[in-house]
Amino acid sequence: MADIKEFIEDENKIGTVIGEDIEFKGKLTFKESLKIKGSFEGRIETDGHLIIGREAVVNADVTANVVTVDGTINGKIKARELIELFGRSRTMGDLITPDLSIEKNSVFNGTCIMSDGKKSG
Repeated sequence: MADIKEFIEDENKIGTVIGEDIEFKGKLTFKESLKIKGSFEGRIETDGHLIIGREAVVNADVTANVVTVDGTINGKIKARELIELFGRSRTMGDLITPDLSIEKNSVFNGTCIMSDGKKSG
C-alpha cells in the first residue's frame, strides 16, 4: 500500500486533478487516473483509478477499476480490482469489489460484497 500512498500524494503522477475550489455535478468519465480534491455529485464511470482526496466530498455512485478513498464519499462503489479506505476516510454506502483494504481510523457504514471476479460455469 505504500506505493499507492506515494502515487496519490504525488499529483504529477495522476492524469487529472479536480482542485479544492471546484464543485462539479453530473456524470464523469475518464480512462486513466483522476483525483478529486473538491466536491462532486452525480455518477462516475471509469476503467481507471479514482482517488478521493482528503478534503473531498463526493456524493456519487462509482464504477471503476480501483477506488482509493482518503476523504468522504456517499454512494455505491463498484470496483473491478480494489477499494482502499485510508485512515480518516468516511465511506457511507455499499461496496462491491474482489479486494478491500481498510486502514485503522477509517469509517465505513454500509454493506460489502466481495467476489473473486471469476464467472462461475
